Parts: sequence; C-alpha cells; structure tokens
Amino acid sequence: MNAPATSFRRASVAAVSGLIADCLVAAGISREDAAAVAGLMTEADLTGADGHGVFRLPQYVRRLRAGGFNKAPAITVARTAPASALVDGDNAFGHLVVKRAAETAIDIARDTGVAWVGVRRSNHAGSAGLYAEMPVQHGMVGIYAAVASANHMAVWGGKELLLGTNPLAIAVPTGAGPMVLDMATTIVSYGTVKKYALQGLPLPEGWLIDRDTGEPITDPKRSGEGLLLPIGGYKGSGLSLMLGVLAGILNGAAFGRDCVDFNADDTAETNTGQLVIAVDIARFVPLDRFVAEVDRHIADLRATARLPGVDAIRLPGDRRRDCRVERRQAGIPLPPALIAQLDALAGELGVTLLFER
Repeated sequence: MNAPATSFRRASVAAVSGLIADCLVAAGISREDAAAVAGLMTEADLTGADGHGVFRLPQYVRRLRAGGFNKAPAITVARTAPASALVDGDNAFGHLVVKRAAETAIDIARDTGVAWVGVRRSNHAGSAGLYAEMPVQHGMVGIYAAVASANHMAVWGGKELLLGTNPLAIAVPTGAGPMVLDMATTIVSYGTVKKYALQGLPLPEGWLIDRDTGEPITDPKRSGEGLLLPIGGYKGSGLSLMLGVLAGILNGAAFGRDCVDFNADDTAETNTGQLVIAVDIARFVPLDRFVAEVDRHIADLRATARLPGVDAIRLPGDRRRDCRVERRQAGIPLPPALIAQLDALAGELGVTLLFER
C-alpha cells in the first residue's frame, strides 16, 4: 500500500541500487554483501513494497554504524535432516541470511521434493514476497514467514505489545509470472505507518488504536502509543501467534517479550527468526500442467461477474508485476522528505547523491 503524496520524484533503478550499495560499503560491509542487499532492497521498491526498499536505508546505516549488525558475518547452515536445515545468521543483514535460507531450501527440495529451512540470529529482511518468489524461478512453490522486528500488536483482547506484524508470503508460478501473496498479519505493516509519518500524512481510521482507550489513532507521530489492528480480528491475531511460534520459537529465535524493537534499539542483537519452505511441483504434477491449470482458474476468476463499483478483479501478484514493469521504465517514485533524508545520508558518508548518479 502506497501512502498518498502531493509530489514524487522518480529515480532510476540503477541510481537507487547504486546509492544503497555505496552507502552500505561506506558504513562498513563488503562490496559483495552490499550489492546483494542493494539488489533485494531495490527489488522491493520495484515491486511496490515502498516501506522495505531505499526507505529503510537510513535506519540500516544507523544500525550498522552503531554495531547492531555484524559487518563481517559467518552465516552457517546445518542440515538437520534430509528435508530440513537451520541457518544461523550470525547477526548479519537479514537480507543476506534469508537469501541463503531460500537458496538452501531450493537446493534441498531438488533432492527431497520439499524443504523446510528455519532461520535464527537474523535481522529485518525487508519484503516477504522477495523470498517466497525465489523458489518459483526453479519450478517450485515458495512460502516465507517471519517474526517481525518489533511488536506492534497485542493478542486478541489484550493491550500489551506482545505480537508482531509477522508476515506471510506464498508464491506459485503462472504463465504471466509468479503469483505472490505478500501480507502482514496486521491491517498494514508498520513500515506503512512510518511512510505516512515521514510525509506528515494522517493515518486512516482502523489501522491503529490507543492502547488504553481503544480509540482510533490517526496521527502517525502517536503511533508509539498505539496497537496495530490485526487482519480479520481474532483470526489475524491467531495467525501472527502461530507464525511467531514456527519462525521464532521453533528456530531458537526471539518471540513475544523477547523481541527487540529494532526501530528503537540500534545496538542489541535482535535474533530475528524466519522460515522458508520450497516444494518441487513436479513431485506432484508436471510443472507445465500445474501452470496451465493455475492459468485456467485465474482466467475464470478474472472473468467472474463483479459487484457494483468494481472495475476489475485483482489477484495476488498483479500489483507487484505491474509496478515492476512501470518502475523499470519510469523510475522509482520517492517523496521529497525521503529524498532529503537520502541526500543527508549520502553527504555524511561521502557518496554521490541520488540524483547526481
């Protein structure tokens, strides 16, 4: 979900990726790691996940400089059974850790048909859809879930911040490209709230409520006083809980009161937990038949009779696919407040400004 704004300026994909990589190198990580992180962050912007792209760069650099990330990690993979593995991220950038987990899941699934790879000692890894989509490129179903890097939700009926926006992403191949469901278990991600705050825009009612009164909060500067509401009422709260158990507790990673708010703490190790599942489609049905059947059902869904006021049926992955095409051609739209932050950061680190690239 994009925050409305009165004006955007478009930056080329190469300029955004180059700025991210140069800033991360200046902040102390290797050029190879910086390029990998920059590629994933830029892909988040390309696919419309604006709260997980270059928007996050100032925060990541701040955490790098404060010692919150391991700048030279030794990420390790332990094969725990024929179809499972556990990745220890050594407090590295979450993007690097989960990329390794996805690659591991793909390799295992080639042999066993299915793979479950857990992650511990990781960090915030950006857009969930990035990692669910990786197995699709290899003829597989991809599933990703995580414990969010801060708690912004309560258990249903409670008012303490004990649950996160814990995301879930599922991706399958289609003839038009991956169909990707990428969702937080709250109505919106906290990154969206931060985007609104950066632009000085009011929040719609129904996103946040006051922890003491239950009244709506529409001032993004008061977000620290509130609870993000779950999707589907108690169902979203329950889904967040179960994903937290699977991505956190099962991996020896943080959950509940043990989670470190990486928005407020730049130095403590977060021990973020994630999981990646890969399923080799050909073990169940030939890949081409699967894709053809998915396409047939997608066509049925798109052709269904629509309710009044609905101009088109939109399915998971439509927006990210359209964004990728449009933004590769026109550039990535950035609000003035974010550009000012990025220019200030580039100046501090002595790297070329975004719009001078």
